[in-house]
Amino acid sequence: MSADTQKVERLIAMAERLIEALEADMAALERGKPQEMRTIDPEIQKLSAIYGREAAALNGATAKAAPGELRTKLTAITKRFSETLARHRRLVTRVKNASEGMIRAIAEEVGRKQTAQRPYGRTPAQTPRPVSAMIYNNVV
Repeated sequence: MSADTQKVERLIAMAERLIEALEADMAALERGKPQEMRTIDPEIQKLSAIYGREAAALNGATAKAAPGELRTKLTAITKRFSETLARHRRLVTRVKNASEGMIRAIAEEVGRKQTAQRPYGRTPAQTPRPVSAMIYNNVV
């Protein structure tokens, strides 16, 4: 087995593991348990970095040197990885937008309640501290 074939097989194996991790993440997010996401595991993050380097180092000559069946498998797994990554990105964006929206709504409600009209009293009312500390630069 040539070194080029080994590189391609290693790349395919890493892509399959990353796809499994991404699919597990999506399942965890759909169950409402983001703490169970696998991509936050240091081992998966290290695997992602290694995959990025290996994929960047793969050139056309290396891919062409691999047997036809292996090239077909590489093409299929790369396409599946890209599709899974896109679905994962969409789901994470939806969850992020929903959680930021909830935090923003809570902060606005707290701010409204703090600045509600107070009746006149003997001592002047203290101005409440803004709740904008919860939202920094409109980004949670």
